[in-house]
Amino acid sequence: MQAPSVGGVRLPRGNGEIVRLRRGSSLTDFAEKIDANPAALVQALFHLGEMVTATQSVSDDVLELLGQEMNYRIQVVSPEDEDRELLKSFDLSYGEDSGGEEDLESRPPVVTVMGHVDHGKTRLLDTIRHANVMGGEAGGITQHIGAYQVATELDGVERLITFIDTPGHEAFTAMRARGARSTDIAVLVVAADDGVMPQTVEAINHAKAAGVPIVVAVNKIDKPGADPTRIRGQLTEYGLVPEEYGGDTMFVDISAKEGTNIDALLEAILLTADASLDLRANPDMEAQGVAIEAHLDRGRGPVATVLVQRGTLRVGDSVVAGDAYGRVRRMIDEHGDDVIEALPSRPVQVIGFTSVPGAGDNFLVVDEDRIARQIADRRRTRERNADLASRRRRVSLEDLDQALKETSELNLILKGDNAGTVEALEDALLKIDVGDEVQLRVISRGVGAITESDINLAIADNTIVLGFNVRADGKAAALANREGVEIRYYSVIYQAIDDIEQALKGMLKPIYEEVSLGRAEVREVFRSSKVGTIAGCMVTSGEIRRNAKARLLRDNVVVREDLTVSSLRRFKDDASSVREGFECGLTLSSFQDIRVADEVETYELREKPRT
Repeated sequence: MQAPSVGGVRLPRGNGEIVRLRRGSSLTDFAEKIDANPAALVQALFHLGEMVTATQSVSDDVLELLGQEMNYRIQVVSPEDEDRELLKSFDLSYGEDSGGEEDLESRPPVVTVMGHVDHGKTRLLDTIRHANVMGGEAGGITQHIGAYQVATELDGVERLITFIDTPGHEAFTAMRARGARSTDIAVLVVAADDGVMPQTVEAINHAKAAGVPIVVAVNKIDKPGADPTRIRGQLTEYGLVPEEYGGDTMFVDISAKEGTNIDALLEAILLTADASLDLRANPDMEAQGVAIEAHLDRGRGPVATVLVQRGTLRVGDSVVAGDAYGRVRRMIDEHGDDVIEALPSRPVQVIGFTSVPGAGDNFLVVDEDRIARQIADRRRTRERNADLASRRRRVSLEDLDQALKETSELNLILKGDNAGTVEALEDALLKIDVGDEVQLRVISRGVGAITESDINLAIADNTIVLGFNVRADGKAAALANREGVEIRYYSVIYQAIDDIEQALKGMLKPIYEEVSLGRAEVREVFRSSKVGTIAGCMVTSGEIRRNAKARLLRDNVVVREDLTVSSLRRFKDDASSVREGFECGLTLSSFQDIRVADEVETYELREKPRT
């Protein structure tokens, strides 16, 4: 079969076979898979309206476009499959318990507390743990995920429950979704005096998407106006039918503030776990789990809160989480005590990573540091290529001229106290919609204090550095001040979102609307060797102002636009304006073709406020 030709470029032809490529692959990667010349692929894409280099990361749709022309089916490997293949190359696997049924032992349930902002999630955890976390939160809103383990009794046997506290503000959707994925049971907190709110529905959707059972805690039953029965009725509409109504969802009426029915809630969690879930894991294998959150500590370096899901994590283990790796030098529990080993469902803070893992990254123990470093390096390269491919703005030959025109763009550098918050803030900011005129681009994000390297990266037009619960060090602040780089500090996420939205709106080009000032009818025309044609007019509506914009109409057809009332007189005196019903003489810029019965319409352009 003859090879296909695109723009005169001969290309190898496939037979509809599948070509698997990772995200952010280049044309060179594609060429290697099909034994083709990368330069030919570059030429072919140029004729298809895409301009890329052979080694540049390209987006999925560009690869698919080229594949269609050559009769290949391009299959972009998902991040999960890509990671699975990467681990397989090191004879590793994630997400599976090794050994047989006899090696599995019961583990505590992992519980995520979800619900609308200010419905009492953190207060509930405070009561359960007899500690005050809420007092340290900015604006009373939980700003990042924390994990805690508590002990309770069921049928005289002491049982452990692991709680994950998720933020309540709507900007943390991505983090709450991750919390639902790493959990066994979701506790939905609903205020009895408030009812089902948008984030309550959002939490239900996350939990259902993750396939986890839900226990409903109807909170604030001690407040006036509390109506737990109404809450039950509202939640029935979302598929959460109470057991007393013949459903399978356990509802517990509680007061986190007064400590009412907390034991009943813990019992409901354990009963739901025993009835619905088979919570077992192999504690004798190498540890695997998920990084709940991570931050950079000034004295201890990168610190990650990890949840062990299977196996046992020990001090001295070589670990890799996302593109971060290291050796476990120290583990600390929620009370600040050192831990030697962490069994399944145990949350611990791990010290020893060389960089800050991302919130939600899977972590696993490997045999040696060398393997951990290689896995991290490959993941980092893969993510960078994928990021470059997604950021690259597609430019076709048809819209090349438009693409080369100057566009308004606001560049941001995000720095925060932990990875989960930075990710959630970036997600919320990129969802701000102010149309296509202005674009928001996050050019860098990271965990820890704002450094000189951040400021050096920001030394460009319209680049703002956002610090969330972090500050710039002395040298960075001095450099920013010297170079005029703007640094904004925030401790509450919605304030950052509001400020950036206002900044984006401020970059929008102003919208002007025309406002009519007045009309005048030409009654006489005078010729002057000094000033040219003078129109003797009667103002028929509004007023005529000197220096106002004007247009000349003849039989209601515009003869000339973009004129200016260059002079205006009442009899022999200069006038700044002449109102309706009065006569005047005027000249229109240097325009001379004015006739009797023409009309002069004056107007001004006023900036229209954006909504």
